[in-house]
This record gives sequence, structure tokens and C-alpha cells, in this order.
Amino acid sequence: MPTLLIVHHTPSPTCQALFEAVVSGATAPEIEGVSVVRRPALSATVSDVLAADGYVLGTPANLGYMSGALKHFFDQVYYPCLDATRGRPFGCYVHGGNDVTGAVRGIESITTGLGWRRAAGIVTVTGALEKADAERCWELGATLAAGLMT
Repeated sequence: MPTLLIVHHTPSPTCQALFEAVVSGATAPEIEGVSVVRRPALSATVSDVLAADGYVLGTPANLGYMSGALKHFFDQVYYPCLDATRGRPFGCYVHGGNDVTGAVRGIESITTGLGWRRAAGIVTVTGALEKADAERCWELGATLAAGLMT
């Protein structure tokens, strides 16, 4: 069974709501035959990444960059997963108070280095959470999971 790994850092109610929307989309009733594994960024391991067939990454934008937790995740898995995960699909969501550009640029740079393939648009949210933001995260989760259906 294909596996979607959701690696997230959810320190705020907004990040938690976006994470929950991604999970809801990925586990929607019409998505069949895909296992969805959720891991906080500080707990995700090389084994989790190697066992997954696709990824959703979630982070707040902190001081103009991805969270330290997500950066730590990448630092831990980058070289051990470099060749084995090349070409796998990913998507991501980023929440920030007013600017997420640096966080998005950092994620794109690292995933490009890993050779991962962006399979959905990056969901960026600035400021207060709106219903449309949660809907876009639901679509992100559904898109990545549906793409893994066999």
C-alpha cells in the first residue's frame, strides 16, 4: 500500500488547523488504498521518509525562514534519503504573519536538491486563517494522496 508522509510543525492554532485540513483531505473517503502517516518534524526519521511514497510538509514561517523543526528534519534525512527518494512527489503549506517568501524558497531549494517532484501548488497563508485557506490545504492533502492511489 502506498504511503503519504505528512511532516509538520504545528506550534499555533492556525498551523494546527492547516495540518488538520491536509489530513482530512488525504484521508477523504474517496481516497482508497493509501496509508497516511503523520509525524511532527522533530520526530520524523529517515525510516519514515524511506518508507513513504510521497510527502506533505507543513511549517510556519519564522523570522523569514521555515521553522527550525522542519529544517532539523531536512538536516537529518537529506543525505541518507538523497538517492533513494529522488523523483517522489511532495507538496507543502506555509503560514506566516506577513511574509512566507524565505520559507518557501528554503523548502524549494532543499526539495530540489533531494530531487523531489512538486505535485501540487504550494499553499501559502499569511495573517489570519480564512475558510479558503483550509480548503486549499484540504485539496493539497487530497491531491497528494490521490496521486499515490494504485
